[in-house]
Amino acid sequence: MSTPEQPADFAGRFMEDYFAECEEHLIAVRRGLLALESAIGQPDPPAAIVEELFRSFHSLKGISAMVELHDAERLAHELESCLRAIRERETVLSAEALDALVGGVDVLEQVIAARRSNGQALSIAEPLDRLAGVSRTARPATALGATPPPAADGQMWKVTFTPSADLVARGIKVDTIRGRLMQAGQIQSVAPRVTGGGIAFDFQVIATRGDAFASWRDDGIEAELISDAVAVAPPELTAPHARGERPGGLSFDSPLGQTNFVRVDLARLDDLMRLVGDLVVSRARLEDALLRVERFTPAPEWRTLQEHSESIERHLRDLREGVMRVRLVPVGEMFRRVPFVVRDLARDNGKRIQLDLAGQATEIDKFLVERMLDPLLHLVRNAVSHGIESPEQRIADGKRPEGTIRLAASTVGESVMLEISDDGRGMDGAAIGRRAREKGIDVPDGALDARVLLDVISAPGFSTRDAADRVSGRGVGMSVVRDTIQDLGGTLSLETTPGQGTTFRITLPLTLAITDALIVHVADRVFAVPQSAVREVAEVDAATIHVIENNELMTHRAAALPVVRLARLFGIAESPRPRLHVIVVGTGSAAVGLLVDRIAGQREIVVKTLNDPLVKVTGVSGATELGDGRLVVILEPGALTRKLRGHPAVRAAV
Repeated sequence: MSTPEQPADFAGRFMEDYFAECEEHLIAVRRGLLALESAIGQPDPPAAIVEELFRSFHSLKGISAMVELHDAERLAHELESCLRAIRERETVLSAEALDALVGGVDVLEQVIAARRSNGQALSIAEPLDRLAGVSRTARPATALGATPPPAADGQMWKVTFTPSADLVARGIKVDTIRGRLMQAGQIQSVAPRVTGGGIAFDFQVIATRGDAFASWRDDGIEAELISDAVAVAPPELTAPHARGERPGGLSFDSPLGQTNFVRVDLARLDDLMRLVGDLVVSRARLEDALLRVERFTPAPEWRTLQEHSESIERHLRDLREGVMRVRLVPVGEMFRRVPFVVRDLARDNGKRIQLDLAGQATEIDKFLVERMLDPLLHLVRNAVSHGIESPEQRIADGKRPEGTIRLAASTVGESVMLEISDDGRGMDGAAIGRRAREKGIDVPDGALDARVLLDVISAPGFSTRDAADRVSGRGVGMSVVRDTIQDLGGTLSLETTPGQGTTFRITLPLTLAITDALIVHVADRVFAVPQSAVREVAEVDAATIHVIENNELMTHRAAALPVVRLARLFGIAESPRPRLHVIVVGTGSAAVGLLVDRIAGQREIVVKTLNDPLVKVTGVSGATELGDGRLVVILEPGALTRKLRGHPAVRAAV
């Protein structure tokens, strides 16, 4: 027998459903508004896009009323009215009207976010005035020869829906009842009400017939007649859309419109991933135990044990990959905000910019999407402010007046690569070097290469501008950008050519919880190196490592590669060995070789991050447990490489 759900628990779950549904509608709205921009000035905007927008605004209004978020309800209602005027050809879709819609959606999103975080309520007066101004310019419907349909008589009903776990299991939720009531009549109001056993929802509905309500009693419905002969207002949508239908007869509430998706709280997926991680550790322990009993087990039984062990390993890897796929979402979730940022900043800066998005279907962990949104937007703002020139300057330089910013995503092995590039002015290394010296930052004399430039602009407090504006500068926020990427186990690199443009390249792991790693030995210590960060592995003769002024280098691919012994880096007593293994991390001039005694092999590891600042060490991202119960430190090659740039061997090589 299930215990009744407490009102507070039910209310919290209901609000989470509300926020999730709002997010879905807002994604659709932003996509639709972006598509409408090409229809500015046209008498007939694309009907399918307008209908989808109208449906989303109408749904946002309804569900916001249910949770008594009245500011969101009013904004959604005014957005709906503005869009209706455009759809009914009472006004033309102008740049001002689209700006009002975009601004209204921005504030609507902030209002909902403030409710979710229990933040301070925002004023909605300004977007309401702008939207109302668009609606006021609309010509009356009668001026177009339209005759409103006559009003009809109906009955006012109070319909109360009381949710329960059994009803939810049958697929009957508040939205289900709302859809039924919309088909049966007109919903005048809806309000949640806390009861002794949970929450109930009181609807006031005008319907010409109330016999349907009686048949819904088993679905948690109680109906009470309030008054007879109430005038039913004409439907807001003209035929054939009067009952929430799309052209072609497909109803918005029709079962044909249902999708095969289930919302899952990210915390539940985190719990599931932790369980998979525990299974990975248990599997490693089993493998280690089998190795210890191999010599005591007859050959036939040993082969059977091996087959079972390998089968468990395959199934466990499939399970891990399946859970990872559930957590993956398209990178387009991050990219969808960029067009509006570029549009607003380009207008404020008097620039003309074309945005090119590629690889939006590339998938990445949902957690990474949430953490990377702000760094991505910061890099885009910098490209608009610092990268793209004014149209006049571009023409004078022999370029097209319209600049291009490109965002691209792709999967490279177990990593995702994001590129943010522009065809603007590029970076002036000499000017940045002078600015850095003025601020007391130690930089080498002469021209700065891309690696040093990235270090300089990512220094805390560095900026190329004296006065702050909405987006300056490339430095103040760049330190946060790089720190965030490093914390996520990723790397940031820079390519820039004066007069041609700048490219930032971000490499991130697909997921942070479980990964493949190389297990390496240094004397009696064991380390794990994430395989996604390893460029090459090679066995070298110790005699081929050259010492120049107490710094060690080796020849690698016809170039000098600085190498650093992990034993010396971590203060581990080392013994001379004729042959060593080198792990190459980093790329280009940032490449460094890490010398270890031997490589034990590849292992699937569960990453336990170190969040306590008292135990965090540069170059160490976390720890993991091997099958024999030992705790092993996980190296962070990106941070380790940056630390090694100050090492004498590395400075000598570059």
